[in-house]
Amino acid sequence: MNEDLYQVLGVSRDATQEEIRKAYRKRAKELHPDLHPGDKDAERQFQELSAAYAILGDPEKRARYDRGEIVATGAERPQYRFYRQYADADRAGRYTSTAGFGDFEDISDLFSELFGRRSAAGGRAGIRIRGQDRRYHLEIDFLDAVNGAQRRLTLPDGTTLDVTIPAGVQDGTILRLQGKGSPGLDGGPPGDALIEISVRPHPVFRRKGNDIEIDLPLTLYEAVLGAKVEVPTISGRVSLTVPKGSTTGKVLRLRGKGVKPARGPTGDQHVIIKVVLPETIDPELEAFMKQWAEKHSYDPRKELRRAAS
Repeated sequence: MNEDLYQVLGVSRDATQEEIRKAYRKRAKELHPDLHPGDKDAERQFQELSAAYAILGDPEKRARYDRGEIVATGAERPQYRFYRQYADADRAGRYTSTAGFGDFEDISDLFSELFGRRSAAGGRAGIRIRGQDRRYHLEIDFLDAVNGAQRRLTLPDGTTLDVTIPAGVQDGTILRLQGKGSPGLDGGPPGDALIEISVRPHPVFRRKGNDIEIDLPLTLYEAVLGAKVEVPTISGRVSLTVPKGSTTGKVLRLRGKGVKPARGPTGDQHVIIKVVLPETIDPELEAFMKQWAEKHSYDPRKELRRAAS
């Protein structure tokens, strides 16, 4: 594996966490095993990419990697504790005992430091170490994010994780699957799987908090005369009454038709009117508008001029 994780992700060492996240997402989309079935080289690159992001995507692990405390695989860099703790010690205080062991009150302390402490029964008393957390990326559809869903994530080694997407999840949310990370050492508990969610934009719906926005095109006569029109929502289609004289930019509210998160209030859907003229203006409409304009003159830009002056 490439020891330079920044090179694996294609970012500089002073990259922000957001730049690292974006670089990972871009490469993960290009190298995902589902897009390259049977391609061992792409699979290897995807595994290296995921491993690099597991460290650099975590600010604490990234700091430890930058300090040289862990290597590219995430393993602890060997620390020669005995030498580092005692080689630079005060000469008067270390290694001056006539027994040759200085500050150690008992020789067993020295061997415990070097080889690990032993239990009363004579066996090594192992230290239970929790397994490392593993970070993964999952891209989901907009409607899955707002309504909730079940999705299966394919890991670099070919295994899968079933992920429950809670209703109302936001782009960038990290879901924690307890015990689905790396196994622990010496009987320690496994780490967790951290799933970073990326939400694909929707061609119709936009999200603001728990509210949903859509643009609703209307004909000229629907805007003038009013109408009942069918409107899509994230939970299905509903009928909406458009009042007479609705202009572009007018907002109509559908209460309770926004996101229903697991916690917090349900949002609304805001329908923004957009009056659309016909592609071709026929002579009859043109003549009518000229006649109407002569009798009903009004200035829609009066407030604009006043505010700009």
